[in-house]
Formats: sequence, structure tokens, C-alpha cells
Amino acid sequence: MKPAIPEQFANDPLFLAVMKDALEIQDRFAAEPVYAKTGKGFLRSAGVEEIQKAKDLAKKSQSAKR
Repeated sequence: MKPAIPEQFANDPLFLAVMKDALEIQDRFAAEPVYAKTGKGFLRSAGVEEIQKAKDLAKKSQSAKR
């Protein structure tokens, strides 16, 4: 599903980056049955790989700053 992007945001790099991230995690969001109508719920873990990637990226950015 490709969402319709308002014309004013079509070329905004920040909007496009946020939209990309949001669409990547959309399938991991699980609404609680009681709160399904309010949109409250939780985000399922993507697994250990996601945490390891974040740690590796943090180490890499720390090394680059030195």
C-alpha cells in the first residue's frame, strides 16, 4: 500500500524519512483488543538483530567522532 502524500510534503526530506520509518514498523504495531478503537497498543520487538544493529551503529558513530 502506497499512502497518498500531500503535495506540500512530496519533496520534504524529513517528511519522507519519517514516513519511511513509520511504514517499516507499521506491521509490528499490535493494538490491544480493549483499546483497538483508540489506537493504543504496543510495538512488537523485531528481535535481537534490531538491537545488535543499533549497538553496532552507535559504536561506529562513536569511532567516527574520535
